Amino acid sequence: MLSALIFALSRSGTAERIATSVPGFRGFSRRFVAGQRQADALAAVARLNAGGFDATVSYLGEAVTSEREVRAAVAESTSFAAAAQARGLRSSISIKLTELGLAFDRPLAERSLDEVLRAAAAAGTFVRIDMEDARYTEATLDIFRRARERHTGVGVVIQAYLRRSAADIDALAREGAPVRLVKGAYREAETMAFASKREVDESFTRLADAYFAAMAPGGRLAVATHDGRMVRAALRSARRHGVAPDRYEFQMLYGIRPELQRSLRARGYGVRIYVPYGTHWYPYLMRRLAERPANLWFFLRNGLRR
Repeated sequence: MLSALIFALSRSGTAERIATSVPGFRGFSRRFVAGQRQADALAAVARLNAGGFDATVSYLGEAVTSEREVRAAVAESTSFAAAAQARGLRSSISIKLTELGLAFDRPLAERSLDEVLRAAAAAGTFVRIDMEDARYTEATLDIFRRARERHTGVGVVIQAYLRRSAADIDALAREGAPVRLVKGAYREAETMAFASKREVDESFTRLADAYFAAMAPGGRLAVATHDGRMVRAALRSARRHGVAPDRYEFQMLYGIRPELQRSLRARGYGVRIYVPYGTHWYPYLMRRLAERPANLWFFLRNGLRR
């Protein structure tokens, strides 16, 4: 199966060393990853802002194994928040908890998240806690809720392909928690996740509708999709539940469906572009390709257009 092969390659150190040494593949990655340095991400955000788009940056790296790596991730996130504020840029931050040490030291991850959130608040920056594979779902939601007791500018991600997400998104909507709804990009057992594209699409549509139906004051939904059908379904749902456009936005990946991004922005909807950067771009890019086999053509087509 193509998706299984691509996902296996995303976790292969040998494949990563080969791919990252090939200039053509590195050049291809720049269509979808802003670059390796913070300056690259800042420049990308500035271009997006000039075009009327907001941004969310993600410093690529996860499943770190040492406190030294955690400190580096914290330093990168906090310095980005300060640099974006100094330049007057509109960009939030997305961060993975395994990037902060969750895989080996949960208290360290919580302390590190608090540090990032304090620095982000000082810079007027929102932080989104990204969702990882199902091993971390419960811990991520628990840490998010605990952090939200101490900080205001923080949100979380829900993955539509997980079977548990219906209950999770209903609870979060009633709590007024800001949520980014995505389809999901990890390999999971069928007992935990929907396997077919049809099931995942149906779940995505149901979850968006459920959030709009139950959203409490303070709630805001980020509809993260490049699928025009999902966009139209979310818009119908928002209208049906009387949700104003300022309480939701659309989010898309850097370099994907720019024509859809511009179309939504021209119609007055908020559009935020997810901008990844850093040296660990290979696992990110391969996971996006493995997410759905059709993404391989999707990425190639968008890459050739650029």
